[in-house]
Amino acid sequence: MIYLDNAATTLYKPETVRRAVYEAMGTVGNSGRGAWGPALSASRLVYSVREKAAEFFGAWGGESVAFTSNATEALNIAIEGLVKKGDHVITTQAEHNSVLRPLYRKEKEGAELTILPADEKGNFSLADMEKAFRQNTTAVICTHASNVTGNLFPAEEIGKLCRRHGLLFILDASQSAGEAFIDMQSMHIDVLCFTGHKGLMGPQGTGGICVDPQVKIPPFKTGGSGILSFDREHPDCMPEALEAGTLNIHGLAGLGAAFDYLRETGLEKIIEHEKRLAKLFYEEVKDIEGVKVYGDFSTGERTPVVSLNVAGYASKEAGEILAGGYQIATRAGVHCAPLIHEALGTRERGTLRFSFSWFNTEEEIHKVALAVREIGQEWKYEE
Repeated sequence: MIYLDNAATTLYKPETVRRAVYEAMGTVGNSGRGAWGPALSASRLVYSVREKAAEFFGAWGGESVAFTSNATEALNIAIEGLVKKGDHVITTQAEHNSVLRPLYRKEKEGAELTILPADEKGNFSLADMEKAFRQNTTAVICTHASNVTGNLFPAEEIGKLCRRHGLLFILDASQSAGEAFIDMQSMHIDVLCFTGHKGLMGPQGTGGICVDPQVKIPPFKTGGSGILSFDREHPDCMPEALEAGTLNIHGLAGLGAAFDYLRETGLEKIIEHEKRLAKLFYEEVKDIEGVKVYGDFSTGERTPVVSLNVAGYASKEAGEILAGGYQIATRAGVHCAPLIHEALGTRERGTLRFSFSWFNTEEEIHKVALAVREIGQEWKYEE
């Protein structure tokens, strides 16, 4: 199988990641729940992964990082904790439902919401964003990269804009973590939400939220914390404030190994490889008769995603042909990002998404492009 659904999850992980999860199964206990060997090993492991995440994202040290099960949970924590009745929040048409649905819920509770429109290439305007600011605007909450088009948005410019107006900047890095350079402090990101199983090449069930120490998010869930057990209220200090119950420590062992792999291999090297594959694929399919590619390819500031449609086929039909006839795994449909499809004109049809990873090869790209060409020719012949 040629696996090109890495924007959903990276199927192929570094060997060190797989080994770390396996080894943790028999060596770590419950972090913060004991003073004996395996429990202390778990606490040291969790602390080390916090430090690695903070360094990777340019955060404020390990205590600024709380772990979650995925980016969806992290975004819910941020939005539920920071958006209040009467607040005005700005987001975009490029968002995943992990941003949109929590915001729709807050809107029902009395918050105000502005959704910036995207153009036919899937981009939104910073000028429109600034024009949308009101006296009661409190935050901009948006994705760093579209999971449909691969467009990478100017997080640093958004951060500067928010800082200038005294607004919170909450960034969804689901698609950009491991696919783009992120430095929270220099980019003025107040809260960053990430998942471990996509570009970071870690295990599923891992993710986190990195928070500027000046931003206080109340506990989203409460329970065991390992500290202050006689208090009736959950601790409000980071990272315990945003963690309740037992962490996925075996998964975090793998995530820690993934951060090590990214550092040792070189993030720049990985990004360049993936971007080169995506560009190669784009160049080979963009002029095929009957193929329409979506997104903005006029800039190199992208994640390794190419979405398209083939004339004569719904996106899911084309995806099924690639899977059944060619053993090529893609993702067809709406990708949990409904509003961007309205902007692209693909609401009814969806798109067929090809997303590339460090473990894909040029040979695979040529084979996949040929398969797309053959599907297009088959439709043309039938016509």
